[in-house]
Amino acid sequence: MSEKKIKIFQTNLFSKKIKKLSKKQKSDLDNAVKDIVADPQIGQEKRGDLLGVYVYKFKSSSQLLLLAYEWDEESRTLLMIGVHENFYRDLKKNQK
Repeated sequence: MSEKKIKIFQTNLFSKKIKKLSKKQKSDLDNAVKDIVADPQIGQEKRGDLLGVYVYKFKSSSQLLLLAYEWDEESRTLLMIGVHENFYRDLKKNQK
């Protein structure tokens, strides 16, 4: 079985947020993205307004970070990363 190359896209919101991360957090984020590419269903699928959005939670420097993404067979779209506080509110605001 040949392995398909998965395309990874980032929203502007995601790009802005990762600029504020430390080197350690970026390294942990890279590992989280690799996990999502390998198994896109690793995150929890959301319901209601955020149907089709998955959120993967991972620890970085003893802090829990949430990574929101959408996926299909060929790609992963990284929507947003952040701490839990106001995460879903901001995600919904930016989904519209």
